[in-house]
Amino acid sequence: MKRVLFFLALLFFCFSVSFGQTSSDQITMKKAFGGYKFFQGDSRLNMSQLVKTMKSDAQAYEEIKAAQSTYTWASIVGFAGGFMVGWPLGTAIAGGEPNWAMAGIGAGLIVVAIPISSKFNKQAKNAVDTFNRGLSTRSFWDKAELGFVYNGNGLGLTMRF
Repeated sequence: MKRVLFFLALLFFCFSVSFGQTSSDQITMKKAFGGYKFFQGDSRLNMSQLVKTMKSDAQAYEEIKAAQSTYTWASIVGFAGGFMVGWPLGTAIAGGEPNWAMAGIGAGLIVVAIPISSKFNKQAKNAVDTFNRGLSTRSFWDKAELGFVYNGNGLGLTMRF
């Protein structure tokens, strides 16, 4: 009787461990104005949290690091362009003499920031897809073999790693 209870407890334990990855482990991307927002479960991830989360998957980590670099460049160029457009507009609204050449250069920087931002969105999407694919393959059962054995001692369960 003890063997049967032990066998059932072992079987229950093995099946409960096999479902280690849940849908809340996956990262989802939701379209937002000017790009994407990243979520894991119900919590929103910023760029640094996204990088930390993907550290466990080497390929996804390399992809998100490249995306992070692109994101930084897009932010710098976009901010500089916005400032260079905003300053002359503010000066014009206040009644001063605006420097429209600076506004033109700023508009050019904003135009340059758009494809850089688009490149970031593609890189981030690839990294998230790679990370989520890796979740389904990383499992306790990947390398393990489970089998039944009958020998002189009775019926048993074997597991090979």
